Amino acid sequence: MGNRHSRQSFLGPMSEERLRIASAAVIGLCGGGSHVSQQLAHIGVGDLLLIDPDRADDTNTNRMVGLTEQEADDEDYKVDVVERKLRLVNSNVKIHGFARPWQEVLDELKRCNVIFGCVDSITVREQLERFARRYAIPYIDVGMDVHGDDGRYFITGQVITSLPSRPCMRCMGFVTEAKLAAEQARYGAAGGRPQVVWPNGALASTAVGVFMSMYTPWNKDVTPAIYIEYDGNRNALAPSNRLQYLEGVQCDHFIGTEGVGDVF
Repeated sequence: MGNRHSRQSFLGPMSEERLRIASAAVIGLCGGGSHVSQQLAHIGVGDLLLIDPDRADDTNTNRMVGLTEQEADDEDYKVDVVERKLRLVNSNVKIHGFARPWQEVLDELKRCNVIFGCVDSITVREQLERFARRYAIPYIDVGMDVHGDDGRYFITGQVITSLPSRPCMRCMGFVTEAKLAAEQARYGAAGGRPQVVWPNGALASTAVGVFMSMYTPWNKDVTPAIYIEYDGNRNALAPSNRLQYLEGVQCDHFIGTEGVGDVF
């Protein structure tokens, strides 16, 4: 039997070992997170933190990769659903599942090499980025939305990479006080956000590709865009036009807190 990773040897010398000792967190496991976690297991990331406090139900079956009808009927924790699938993909991966809010798993998150945020809330995104900046951890945000009415809809999405000392989501105009206030005003409103499986798959694959470009040397001559936008109506991914306004911009939103770690 051949080496299970022989077909990805082009990633570069020692890449298999680098991935084996890497630790990645995936926060939010229903849509994009179910895709991201499976791909990380397939490529050989050796240590995975899976974080989602919610249970699965039948409304998740249209977008949560691997969720069975029985698991939805039983309302299994999403963490347990994903962990079972990953152990079938790669029995060597170390999986740490937490069916509770990410704020209760901070010590585990601090040791990660990368954090994937696959959440719906702008507020939670802002909090995750703030945490990642404090501990100098790359944060990759994955998300999609559906807009429109009267039978005409538009699918949009983004993959945003927040790196220490680089432009943050506020610099990019993705997180704003207006968006945070609007979300707070809607807090508790009934109904879930529209979600479908294929945009999550496209965005999750792009996010994993960004991580692989950062973590392995195969693509060292090209730096992936830190803000990639998805047009689901045209099935197109492209660097955001906002990047042209960020050339030479020095982020000043985390001055005094970036990379400082714990305060004792």
